Amino acid sequence: MTQAIIATPETTNNSIVTEGAISNPEEQLLWTSADLELMPDNGNRYEIINGELYVTRAPHNKHQDTCGNFYYELKTWSKISGLGYAVIGAGLIFGDNDDVIPDVIWMNKEKYAALIDDAGHFRGAPDLAIEVLSTGTDNEKRDREIKLKLYSSHGVLEYWIADWRAKQIQVYRRENGVLKLAMTLFATDTLTSPLLPEFSCLISQIFE
Repeated sequence: MTQAIIATPETTNNSIVTEGAISNPEEQLLWTSADLELMPDNGNRYEIINGELYVTRAPHNKHQDTCGNFYYELKTWSKISGLGYAVIGAGLIFGDNDDVIPDVIWMNKEKYAALIDDAGHFRGAPDLAIEVLSTGTDNEKRDREIKLKLYSSHGVLEYWIADWRAKQIQVYRRENGVLKLAMTLFATDTLTSPLLPEFSCLISQIFE
């Protein structure tokens, strides 16, 4: 994800939000999925977490390369195994106040069929969610803390956080009902998952 901007409904009036954090503690109105339908189609990414609006701008090219590499590896494996589907930039709707766009997701065939709606969004948790970091304290807090809590509370089984600058991936797996850090992988390591039988990929390939 790229630079995050937090806003509240009454401060933006559904217009383009300038860079920075905007809040209104007196009203504390919550954004909903319905509000996203009114956002301008201007290349920004709009997400709602716990009723707060996060606006992110166009990412660094290396961020996109990394997302594409994850998608390619997972899609290739999925075609061979026939076990599920990888999706890049999917809309996940957990509820009226939680509507996000992870960089990449993967889910098994049964879950894919059960969760996808008529608009092509998914109304529930994928098996795997992947976020690629961009620099900035707000960006890291969102992906490392806020989205980790969101995905954990809604039943995501595995969460990968990729740092293309450091060339490392943190792997969180569900343990006792919550996502916990299982390992941190570096360029010379190999990425595998119990969710993906016989899937194997060098970390260095993800960051090419």
